[in-house]
Amino acid sequence: MATINKNYDKLQGAYMFGEVAKRMKDFVEKNPSLEIIKLGIGDTTQPLTPAVIKGLYEGVKKLSSIKTYTGYGHPKGDVRLRNALVDFYKKQNIDLSIEEIFISDGAKSDSGNISSIFGLENVVAIADPVYPVYLDSNVIAGRTGEFKNGKYKGLVYMPCNESNGFVPTLLKEKADIIYICSPNNPTGSVATHKQLKTFVDYALKNKSVIIFDSCYAQYIGDDSFPKSIYEIEGAKKCAIEINSFSKWAGFTGVRLGWTVVPMDLVVEDTPKGKINNLWSRRQSTMFNGASNISQEGALAVLSPLGQKESKKLVGYYMENAKIIKKSLSKLGFKVFGGENAPYIWLKSPGKLTSWEFFDKLLKEARVVTTPGSLFGSEGEGYVRLSTFADKKNVEKAMKSIEESLKI
Repeated sequence: MATINKNYDKLQGAYMFGEVAKRMKDFVEKNPSLEIIKLGIGDTTQPLTPAVIKGLYEGVKKLSSIKTYTGYGHPKGDVRLRNALVDFYKKQNIDLSIEEIFISDGAKSDSGNISSIFGLENVVAIADPVYPVYLDSNVIAGRTGEFKNGKYKGLVYMPCNESNGFVPTLLKEKADIIYICSPNNPTGSVATHKQLKTFVDYALKNKSVIIFDSCYAQYIGDDSFPKSIYEIEGAKKCAIEINSFSKWAGFTGVRLGWTVVPMDLVVEDTPKGKINNLWSRRQSTMFNGASNISQEGALAVLSPLGQKESKKLVGYYMENAKIIKKSLSKLGFKVFGGENAPYIWLKSPGKLTSWEFFDKLLKEARVVTTPGSLFGSEGEGYVRLSTFADKKNVEKAMKSIEESLKI
């Protein structure tokens, strides 16, 4: 008889925003006349820029004529787009070939799927707190034991807290696959060159692989921080980088991202190019390529005008971050992040738990956040605020907290 993948039963409840949505819905039903302000989910709110709209329109227009119509594209993505990304990295003094770049329908998909090219016996290390997809995808794959006392057996946790600036420190345990997100979601912290080098050195020594999520790299305004793992010497031999157009060009609904799998990446005794070939085989087997319309939009993002407009869009959200951080700090809260990342990591006052603080902000100030405990045990006692909102709503939320929250 058919059986189910029982690893799904190990997952802790619904995906993280399910309970947030339920509590928000209950509050609205009991208080239909009150307006709530959403600073929880990290979903962009501002319109796509003119250059991107023009690019998307051109993509649609091409499909309207027999002369320019295209069906399936190259499984790795449009050659023009991959060449544009090669140039994009070259401006960061990073040399890549188009064969090392794979276009996808978003970083979340690639983050969840990338582990499928590695054996189930690999020991996985994740930061705590962490973006849930890294964790849940490996639970589903069967790389963990049962969930007990807030953690999964067989998984290596790298605590991120105030003592280490919310950046994971070098592993004591052996790990084969290491997930790093910088700038970090949810804490808003950014790893330095020196901190990333310790992980690269570890990975090279132990033949481990780093899965580096750089989706928020364009929010780094301080040039002393690395925007790519490949700025670190030796990283091409041990790291895969995942990125996206979602958060810096507003593609959360358009859906487009990319993953870099260097030819030099080697694990076990595999020859150079083997890991690249495995990912290529996986994608060509289970993915028919990203939307040709979306890829036209991405080409527009990478144009000089598109990058200028996207930088302005990033600046808009970072201005929101300044407003939130200044307001909350003035009220006496301990506030982290929001300087090189679009997230604010806010410590709960007193001994309030994450959910207690979430409820307090919702009921007293009508502001929706995300409880830090949803990101891992080290997130307990914090909430995350997203700066992806309209500026007027951000100002309204801060005013409401200032006037209505009973601290």
